[in-house]
Amino acid sequence: MMIISSGPRRLLIAVVSVVAALVPFYSAHAEMSAWADNEGGRMRLVALAPDAGGKIRAALQIEPKPGWITYWKEPGGNGIPPQITVAAESGVALDAIAYPVPKHFFNGAIEDIAYDAPVTLPLSLTAAGKGPVTIDAAAFIGICKDICIPFQANFQLKLGPAIQSHPQEEAILQGADAKLPKPPSQDFGVTAHAMSPDRKTLSLTLALPGGGPGEGKGAPDIIVTGPSGYAFTKQIGGKRDGATFKVDVAIGKLPENYDISGKRWGLLVIDGERAMETTLAFE
Repeated sequence: MMIISSGPRRLLIAVVSVVAALVPFYSAHAEMSAWADNEGGRMRLVALAPDAGGKIRAALQIEPKPGWITYWKEPGGNGIPPQITVAAESGVALDAIAYPVPKHFFNGAIEDIAYDAPVTLPLSLTAAGKGPVTIDAAAFIGICKDICIPFQANFQLKLGPAIQSHPQEEAILQGADAKLPKPPSQDFGVTAHAMSPDRKTLSLTLALPGGGPGEGKGAPDIIVTGPSGYAFTKQIGGKRDGATFKVDVAIGKLPENYDISGKRWGLLVIDGERAMETTLAFE
């Protein structure tokens, strides 16, 4: 299970309103903001003009300094997941945030699901009207080394007409998309899943790829995301037989009176250099 807590790593708590007051807007009249800097790294916003349907491709670029990490959508035992909000009055809505494949870190009692190198989070947005668009966005992330520092910045981007070419922004967005986990395929996916009656273990049967670097040599990394703020990674009795892998994942304490019926949980499987992400439906 994961929650945000002080835990074994000391978390520097800051009042968000104070942080927001101290961090200026990073504004631009193009498709890329200036960098916002922090003790542990920097971040900026990149976007392209809306298409004919009002859809906007954008991304939050985060660059931790050497030795620092920033977090995946469910960070582990301690940490702050990325939070991005777009001002409603701007006429732009944030539809989805995508997450490149993270790394799994263990340091004594601390478990982190995070990034220790530059990472770009693809964003899907929609503009409500026609004409010029200005994105007013706030990003709030955790960036950690021996301590975790909340890092908040406000960005404003005025998007130019779609007819203009922006190869640098296009390259950034295409590079981010290439690092996303892939959807299930015939050779990499879930063939069966079941929750035990006591909700203590989740049994998985996976079809795993073979032949690539690091593939077929042992247990894959499995991250199950349940209710918001919860992730489960402890494997029990995993057995790999060719392309088939059967394993139980230990499910820690769930929210009180949590009813799993009708819920959909997330699943990320990392096997060598390939990663697959899907959802698990529970009847």
